[in-house]
Amino acid sequence: MVNHQTIDDRDTTLSIDDLAALRENLHEQRLFRQEQLQQLSTSATTRADALLDRQAASQVEVRVKLAASARMVLADVEAALTRMDQGRYGTCHLCRGPVARERLRIVPQARYCTRCQQVREADR
Repeated sequence: MVNHQTIDDRDTTLSIDDLAALRENLHEQRLFRQEQLQQLSTSATTRADALLDRQAASQVEVRVKLAASARMVLADVEAALTRMDQGRYGTCHLCRGPVARERLRIVPQARYCTRCQQVREADR
């Protein structure tokens, strides 16, 4: 079942408490991704001698993809924290309009408002 819930872009005002909660969430995500990357690199090195085994090779491939995804999310989180520090957090990178508060609660590292994100995804 697909959830077609939409986010109301009119609810955009971020209070000091909203920003503090979002910053804390971003810090938690950063820590989680850093730990995840460390675990993935540790487990990859301990299994280096088993690369000849077909199952181990597929596990290495999964770890490589997981690590790439974790690095991408970590970069997005770092960029969001930088935008916060620079006072640009919550502004869409395309239309320069505000990003809905509810969208930021769901995806605190969001760079685009709902409308611009949908346009970007439709263009892929």
